Amino acid sequence: LSAPREPRAFLAAIAKGLLFDYFRRAALEQAYLNELTLLPEAEQPSPEEQHLILEDLKAIDRLLGKLSSKARAAFLYSRLDGLPHADIAQRLGVSVPRVRQYLAQGMRQCYIALYGEPT
Repeated sequence: LSAPREPRAFLAAIAKGLLFDYFRRAALEQAYLNELTLLPEAEQPSPEEQHLILEDLKAIDRLLGKLSSKARAAFLYSRLDGLPHADIAQRLGVSVPRVRQYLAQGMRQCYIALYGEPT
C-alpha cells in the first residue's frame, strides 16, 4: 500500500468512523437495556442471556452496517415493522422496485453471514 497523501486527514477519518460505530453500538445497547426494564422481573433474561443477546445485536448491527442507510431502513421496516413494500417506498421516497432491491441486499447480507459468500 502506498502512503496516504494526507496522513492526518486519513487518521482523522478512521477515528471518526470508529467513534461513530462505538456510539451507535452504545446507543443500541442502551436501548436494549431500557427495553429490559419494561419487562416484568419474571420475564427478564439472566445476565448471561443478556450478554449473549447483546452480542447478537452487535453482530446484526455490524451486518446491517454494510448496507446503505436506505437499504438498512427498508430491511428493518420490512422485517421489524412488517410494512408492505409500497409503504416503505413512500417513507423512503423511492420506487417499489427499488425497495425490492434494498430487501434483496439485506437478505444477501443475512445469507453471507450464515453461509458465507455464494459461489
